[in-house]
Amino acid sequence: MKNLSRNFALNAGHQRSGFPLFHYSTIMLLLVPGFLLIASQSAFAQIRLPSLVSDGMVLQRNTADRIWGWAEPGQPVTIGFLGKTYTTTTKPDSEWSVMLAPVKAGGPYSMNINGMVINDIMVGDVWLCSGQSNMWLVMKEIAPHWMNIIKHSANPDIREFLVPARYDFNRPRKTLDGGSWKSVNPWTINSFSATAYFFARALWKKYDVPIGLINASVGGTPIQSWLSSASLKEFPDARGIADKFKSKAYLDSVIASNDSIETGWNRYVWQNDKGLKGKAWYSISYNASSWPTMEVPNYWFRTSLKFTNGVVWFRRNFDIPDSLAGKPARLLMGRVVNADYDYINGVLVGYTSYQYPERRYNVAAGLLHAGRNTITVRVINRYGPGGFVKDKPYELVFGKQVIDLSGKWHYKLGVASKPMAPTTTIWYVPLGLYNGMIAPLVNYTIKGAIWYQGESNGGDPTGYKSMLESMITDWRAKWGEGNFPFLIVQLPNYGPVAKKPGNSGWAQVQWDQLRALELPNTGLAITLGLGEWNDVHPWHKRGVGNRLALAAEHVAYGENNIVYSGPTYKSSEIEGNKIVVHFRHIGSGLMVKGGGPLKWFEIAGKDGRYVFANAKISGSKVIIWSSKVQHPGEARYAWATDAMGANLYNKEGLPASPFKTGAR
Repeated sequence: MKNLSRNFALNAGHQRSGFPLFHYSTIMLLLVPGFLLIASQSAFAQIRLPSLVSDGMVLQRNTADRIWGWAEPGQPVTIGFLGKTYTTTTKPDSEWSVMLAPVKAGGPYSMNINGMVINDIMVGDVWLCSGQSNMWLVMKEIAPHWMNIIKHSANPDIREFLVPARYDFNRPRKTLDGGSWKSVNPWTINSFSATAYFFARALWKKYDVPIGLINASVGGTPIQSWLSSASLKEFPDARGIADKFKSKAYLDSVIASNDSIETGWNRYVWQNDKGLKGKAWYSISYNASSWPTMEVPNYWFRTSLKFTNGVVWFRRNFDIPDSLAGKPARLLMGRVVNADYDYINGVLVGYTSYQYPERRYNVAAGLLHAGRNTITVRVINRYGPGGFVKDKPYELVFGKQVIDLSGKWHYKLGVASKPMAPTTTIWYVPLGLYNGMIAPLVNYTIKGAIWYQGESNGGDPTGYKSMLESMITDWRAKWGEGNFPFLIVQLPNYGPVAKKPGNSGWAQVQWDQLRALELPNTGLAITLGLGEWNDVHPWHKRGVGNRLALAAEHVAYGENNIVYSGPTYKSSEIEGNKIVVHFRHIGSGLMVKGGGPLKWFEIAGKDGRYVFANAKISGSKVIIWSSKVQHPGEARYAWATDAMGANLYNKEGLPASPFKTGAR
């Protein structure tokens, strides 16, 4: 009876998303074969629940869980769960909450709240997952690397709640704009955070308890976006920016300016692109043989186009053998800066509007024919160098058979334009995402948090350590659960390999992430070796998730007899013309991965000028020196955006963290 009533309400559109349900004071008639059921909907209709408290939710085991919602002031609320009854009365501000008694891991269970039944509840461990795009990055984006895992992913014990993206600069929100719990299977896994999924998968394998993931992440966001008003008091520059956006008039003016800039630029290049006038340059009958050529993948600033922005067209012919004619295929076009429209034999097969995703497009059966075929790519570049990112696949794939599309392509300028003027990404403004996406979660009991962010602060790492520590401390205070475990993904290697020592904001963020472990109950997943020089979104998220889970085993689950981290800087001293560095987490010993000499060590004299240095392992220490520096002052390791080949590890196979000695 109660389930039928609840289904009626949901089907009528009254979803439990934190918004009011319609108040029914009438009597409902429900027809069931053989029965006429009559039920009052008055009490049911007055109860409102946050979308987190819904079918499929995961509650935190072995601790008190809060269930909360809204109703008319003075409204009695009764909750039945696992044989216990909890009662409360709605407060004058329309809020109510109860604390459930601790429960061991298990499920599925159901819960009754004033006649409304919540089904398929699991009890296990709940993790908040937050940060920028590498936390958001979904399994779909890296699926080709993990097809076997995806195929066998069905597991009702691993569930994710994706927090809808929302900003607010005026107040911490109490509700979310929807969202629902999903258990993982081959159909839903594509929308799961890859980092969070592999983290949950590793924990589930280890502890065999349900794992709930609350994913609150937005791509490109600096840490300032996730700081509360209280935290921002420590950072007046960021607070000043946030204060401007409290004005609706100011916010609206920024939105209007963004729209004007983007619309104006796009309108110009679309209306003036010569490749779309007359016979389109993607037409199979168009003759592009007179166009100049360039190597693909590459950037066109190496041609006579230099740093032209706008639209550049690329074409090339390729041959299909009789054995592959008419068959479906996958077109892999690496990564393109910024947007691309891809045509085969005059037919659009795919497009992507921004630079980061790898291009993977389906080519329908019958489109490719035996003999000569043509591919055309229209590239739109808004600012900076335009073209095709190197060391990515550019090919047609027919199962195990591949046709290489790299090499010489014809190219021609469709339209030149000024670079698009800068716009303000409102998601990146301080305070907004804390208020819109974190504040509505603080009533939900969690085991801990995992954090993958820092890329957007790499250009200007000023104050990153202080902001990260303030955020951790503040979030813990808001949740009121004490120093819950907080696990940080240290940035992996990324970008062009440095040819000489230099300053690196990226390395500074890595160092600050390590130093945040000065806070209690924190852990770090060191991810050197898991990055890609040409992709800020590396595909090896299984390694990231596994290293996070290893840190969790110690920090959150009390496993004290495991090696859960790679070597981290402990202390150093100067001995003559050498610097001796001591480490934590050496495990069963330090080692050089792959053999050979240690790489990416640097040393500086009192003048602070670094040179690449010699280094050797001596027991639990590393000794660093250079014939160019007789009176050393400081040393550092892997101090670059992409310290490719950094090879100091412990014998358990975990990499050492970047570090520097001397002034902190």
